[in-house]
Amino acid sequence: MEISAEFIRRLAQVAAAETLPRFRNQGTVSNKLSAGFDPVTEADREAESAIRSLIGAEFPDHGILGEEHGNHNISSRHVWVIDPIDGTRAFISGIPVWGTLVGLTEDGEAVAGMMSQPFTGELFYANGSGSHYEGPSGSRRLAVRQTTRVEDATLFTTTPALFTGEMRSRYDRFEKQVQLVRYGTDCYAFAMLAAGHVDIVVEPGLKPYDIVALIPIIEKAGGVITTFEGGPAESGGDVIAAATPELHAAAMAALRG
Repeated sequence: MEISAEFIRRLAQVAAAETLPRFRNQGTVSNKLSAGFDPVTEADREAESAIRSLIGAEFPDHGILGEEHGNHNISSRHVWVIDPIDGTRAFISGIPVWGTLVGLTEDGEAVAGMMSQPFTGELFYANGSGSHYEGPSGSRRLAVRQTTRVEDATLFTTTPALFTGEMRSRYDRFEKQVQLVRYGTDCYAFAMLAAGHVDIVVEPGLKPYDIVALIPIIEKAGGVITTFEGGPAESGGDVIAAATPELHAAAMAALRG
């Protein structure tokens, strides 16, 4: 089914109405883990509620999988996957590299998605018409860079600390092969790949709501995104995205050691 750009903009707007007033406002932060730190804020919960309400009014037969408020009707052919604030740690630190992720799957395949960063006024989205950017620099179609060699690539990951055991050793060897490495931008790194500024993004241990919205944005911009084993990324897991098929294959080979 086709999702209009107008509806995607409405999703971004209702989420921004809840997140922006709370950004850099020192709100209450709760911890979802008994051991460790997995923060959640009022902005997370209220933004997801607003998104779910809009989807429910527009598409009452669709399912919803959300990070904060659980699942609804996920046996439907069409399921919306929501992360109201991807990068909550950045959000509570006042750094504007978090984003609101909303994706749509059809029979399990990601077909549309958005990443909205309201503080910078940027919207990255994909639907049947392709992958698009709207922001302070205007509107344009998104297109990846044509990098094909690992040694020419810019690599992003949230933090190498997320790689454990043998995977950490393989990641460290891989990191030494690329031209430039940067950390800590969560969903924003994937958007930058689609926009042609980044070449490879690797992230272990993702949940569906961390990645579903970003899959069509990257793919419709010409990029490739899979698990480390080369399978579909819609269910999350260890995910690698790359600008070109050649680079993707080379990066996967390098990660395998």
